[in-house]
Amino acid sequence: MELGYFMMPLHPPGSDFTKTLNDDLEQVVTLDALGYREAWIGEHFTAEWENIPAPDLFIAQALAMTENIILGTGVTCMPNHDPFMISHRIAQLDHMARGRFYWGVGSGGFPGDFTVFGFDPRTGEQRTMTRDAIDLVLQLWDDPKPGLYESKYWKFNVPEPVEEIGLRFHLKPYQKPHPPIGVAGVTEKSETLVIAGEKGWIPMSINLVPTRVIKTHWDAVEEGARKSGRVPNRSQWRVAREIYVADTTEQARRQALDGVMRRDYEQYVLRSLGRINMLGMMKANPEMPDAEVTPEYLLDEIWIVGSPDEVADKIRRLYNDVGGFGVLVAVGHEWQPKDSWVKSMTLLAEEVMPRLADLN
Repeated sequence: MELGYFMMPLHPPGSDFTKTLNDDLEQVVTLDALGYREAWIGEHFTAEWENIPAPDLFIAQALAMTENIILGTGVTCMPNHDPFMISHRIAQLDHMARGRFYWGVGSGGFPGDFTVFGFDPRTGEQRTMTRDAIDLVLQLWDDPKPGLYESKYWKFNVPEPVEEIGLRFHLKPYQKPHPPIGVAGVTEKSETLVIAGEKGWIPMSINLVPTRVIKTHWDAVEEGARKSGRVPNRSQWRVAREIYVADTTEQARRQALDGVMRRDYEQYVLRSLGRINMLGMMKANPEMPDAEVTPEYLLDEIWIVGSPDEVADKIRRLYNDVGGFGVLVAVGHEWQPKDSWVKSMTLLAEEVMPRLADLN
């Protein structure tokens, strides 16, 4: 089992944008030095808390500041983009990364972004657009036939080649046939993860759901794999979790409940999910009332917080409960206080993971 990182990111409204970009880049540089395998960067246009609208630009800068860590969009929200344009941006980024890149894709989930780009999430059309747009990007990379490409959501022309001046659709990714594609699942037996299994894409389980939901995610992957005759590999599966490690469990729990993890959930995550009636996704018992979904409940039921021994035991239990997975993805927060968070990330890499070396 390997170790990754997911950066939404999370910064309170009113934060200095220049500083938060620098702080987030510094996190990636630190993780690279600690040997983390990968880091995924989120995309939002209207979420002031999750304030990176262009993860590809962030990744381009981070590539020059790191040596080994693989960087991925987490995710490129396809309803925000024209397929012709995004096919070029992602292909160029893949060349700049020389293979140190994953393309995470999805339909998005932030109401403000849907409003900007004219999608009503109640209809589900954002998912239809996403599937069609991904298929079109892959087609353009494989065989960009000249002509008009038109749908409800886009309209563009691929010109006829002019050989003597090199006029043609010419840009294909560095990795062949394309960068590894990752998609995230949220709900039980996620339809998105069925597609991941069918296509052979990287399946990712979101950090907000309890083990009972994560268990169903691999069922969805296997269902999709059966449709296309594939044999799914659990080493591809990423499972995201909130993780905080300190010298003692008492210290770790206190710092988690008194620090940025509690702040981010109380002021943003729980409020956001409550507004759209989605607190149920976090419930270990579906019958529990919304009022009981608190940071204290999350600490006990979903977050992985404690001493190195405690955290290793909890990760091992999660691994066994869901049947095994390949990459544990720690979720990012502001590293405040910095020393404590750097220590947590270091303990996770250097003390916890060696205790789990037998998980394969």
